[in-house]
Amino acid sequence: MSEHTLYPKVMPHEPEKATMEGKNKFMGLWFFLGGEVVLFACLFGTYLALKDSTAGGPTSQEIFGLELVFVMTILLLTSSLTSVYAMYHMRNNNFKQMQLWLGITALLGIGFLVGEVYEFAHYISEYGFTFRSSAFGSAFYALVGFHGGHVTFGICWLITLMVRNAKRGLSLYNAPKFNTFSLYWHFIDVIWVFVFTVVYLMGKVG
Repeated sequence: MSEHTLYPKVMPHEPEKATMEGKNKFMGLWFFLGGEVVLFACLFGTYLALKDSTAGGPTSQEIFGLELVFVMTILLLTSSLTSVYAMYHMRNNNFKQMQLWLGITALLGIGFLVGEVYEFAHYISEYGFTFRSSAFGSAFYALVGFHGGHVTFGICWLITLMVRNAKRGLSLYNAPKFNTFSLYWHFIDVIWVFVFTVVYLMGKVG
C-alpha cells in the first residue's frame, strides 16, 4: 500500500495536524525541545559561572565585536520569518511557494553559519582565543558552538526534506515533517536571542 493511499491528498487548513501521526510528531517535538531547554540551561549556567575565568587571556570586552554578531542575528531572525511564510503557503496548499521560502530559510541559515565560522577564526588568529585557552574560552565555544551545531543540523534536515519531497508535492504524509522542522527552527532562533543577550551584549558591557 503506497503512502498516497494511506495519506490521501485532501488537504485541510492545517495538514500538519490532520492525522494521528502528525499530532504525535507535534507532541514528540515538544518533549524533545524540553530536553534541549535543559541542555542549553546547563550551558548558559556554566558560561555565566566561568565567563570571568580568563587565566590572564583576553576578556569578552576585548574580543567581542557586535557588528558581525548583529548581522548574524538579523540573518537568523529573518530566517525564522521566512519559515513562517513557508508554513503559511503550506497551509494554503502552495507547494512551490513553500519550497521557495524554505530555500530562502536555508540560505539565511548558511549565511549565519559562515559568519560564525569567520567569527571563531578571527578570535583564534587575532587573540589566540581557543577552546583550551581558558575556562572562559571553553564555556564560550561550548555554548555558541553547540548552538551552531543545532543550526547545522537544522539546515541539513531542511535540505533533506526539500530534496526528498521535491517531486512528491505536499501531502498529509510530509506536511507534519515540514511543520516539525519549522518549530525546531523557531526554537534555535529563540535560543540565539538569549546567546546574543547573555554572551555578547552582557559580555561587551561587562
